[in-house]
Amino acid sequence: MRDATVRHLHQGLTSCSVDGGFKHPNRGRYTCSDCLMIAGTALLALTVQASAEGDPAKGEKVFKKCAACHAVGPEAKNKVGPELNGIVGRAWGAVDGYKYSANLLELADGKVWDEETLDVYLTKPKDLIPKGKMAFAGLKKEDDRANVIAYLNQYNEDGSSK
Repeated sequence: MRDATVRHLHQGLTSCSVDGGFKHPNRGRYTCSDCLMIAGTALLALTVQASAEGDPAKGEKVFKKCAACHAVGPEAKNKVGPELNGIVGRAWGAVDGYKYSANLLELADGKVWDEETLDVYLTKPKDLIPKGKMAFAGLKKEDDRANVIAYLNQYNEDGSSK
């Protein structure tokens, strides 16, 4: 079974030779262990990429921790915190009718809530905006942050789904 799997894997990458390896046109001969290492590295890279993108369905569950103060969707209104429709890509302090902290407005100069900045903020809000209004301690788990960002990223500024 293992030999058949390795041969099949080799055939998917380049022409397979039956002698236990394959020849790359520019890099010479590879052994089965080289092939498995390359495939494993590729699989790991894909797994990390998928994790970084987040799962909106899981993010919806995590967002329940945020829903006491924030809203998303067509009927979203400002609460204790601003509504979060279109937050990914939005300028800091840009929701009409919400009274932001002076500290956020001071720091906002040209800044945008991209995924990286949201990740930092959601980890520990006071690290990014020390005198901000948000009392939430943060989301410790990287997957939770990635998932909630993916969930928020589904919404346009008007609350419609992307």
